Amino acid sequence: MRRWSTLLLVLLLPVVFVGGIWLGGHPTVLPGPVRDVLVDDQVSVVAEAMDRVGDDYYRKVSDEDIADAAVGGIVSSLKDRFSAYLDPKDYTQYADVRDSQFSGVGLGVQGNEAGLRIATVYDDSPAEQAGLKTGDIITAADGTTLRGKSESASTALIKGPEGTEVTLTVRRGEREFERKMRRARITVPAVVSETVKTADGDVAVIRLASFSSGAHGELYAAIRKAEKDGAKGIVFDLRGNPGGLVSEARLVASAFLEDGEIVTTRGRNVPTRTLNATGDPVAPDIPVVVLVDKGSASAAEIVAGALQDRDRAELVGERTYGKGVFQEITPLRNGGALDITVGQYFTPSGRNLGGRGTSRGSGLQPDVKAKDDADTERDEALDRAVRELRSEL
Repeated sequence: MRRWSTLLLVLLLPVVFVGGIWLGGHPTVLPGPVRDVLVDDQVSVVAEAMDRVGDDYYRKVSDEDIADAAVGGIVSSLKDRFSAYLDPKDYTQYADVRDSQFSGVGLGVQGNEAGLRIATVYDDSPAEQAGLKTGDIITAADGTTLRGKSESASTALIKGPEGTEVTLTVRRGEREFERKMRRARITVPAVVSETVKTADGDVAVIRLASFSSGAHGELYAAIRKAEKDGAKGIVFDLRGNPGGLVSEARLVASAFLEDGEIVTTRGRNVPTRTLNATGDPVAPDIPVVVLVDKGSASAAEIVAGALQDRDRAELVGERTYGKGVFQEITPLRNGGALDITVGQYFTPSGRNLGGRGTSRGSGLQPDVKAKDDADTERDEALDRAVRELRSEL
């Protein structure tokens, strides 16, 4: 009897297990009192609504479509422009672009409610040849709207195999138009530097395009060369820099700071972490002015905010973008993924660059306001930064 009881138990366990899983996904079939005890009210409401749509709606809607819509609605309800649900198709495309050598059209972009805002148009790129400009809003790629999609999912729609074409729908002010471009391999140096001669000595203008992996190494090399060539000060140009890796932000700020705090990250379900300077600066004393604009975001704001809070550099230019949050991508069982905000950045003085959580923040206010006039050949903002730096020499 004991042997038969054990055998029966072994046979029943899989049935009970599978049944439990099915009932968990269809709690509406349980009697009311049982459902009230075993199923959370909120979960029950969601499952009930999904069952009703699946069973009673006048036309057939697949379980996959209902699940996609439910998850998408949850993320949409957050009213967070940086959070998104990547359905299986979007996530597959994003992963393909991330893991491959797909090409683009030569743009630096930032997430926008309507799609992607162009922060940088790289020289000699398909985007420049097509006449795209900083400040333009890309609202669709090959007819697929970018509204509601995350920055990563939107950029994945623009990238693709080298030589293939993509048509972008672009909004400029009140006007909307389309531009067809052929994707190309874009080589963008992380750091570009030049020397400006002044009556008070040479000034190095060092521009950092993004906080990609290894960017700090190129920056260190540019700083060392500038000092070797006799530069008396540095204009550190972060205009149009959309950000990148927080680890690179720490290393870049460490070029100018000997020690102390650079940024603190906090989240409800992520550990609080403070990143400090590495302690081996390549430019601990040379005068520095940081040039920023409304395209300076995320990691660029971390560095600019740290140098401003620590009285290491003045900020010259326009108010920065105001992105004080960071996201994590979590794959889901259906092949999709959640790309949601999980924490916030805080500068050494405790400022959150994104305002109240995920709302658009004030960003960083420059110590000296300056703006480039696109209709002139001169770079007025750079001229002002050089003048500010000369006053420190």
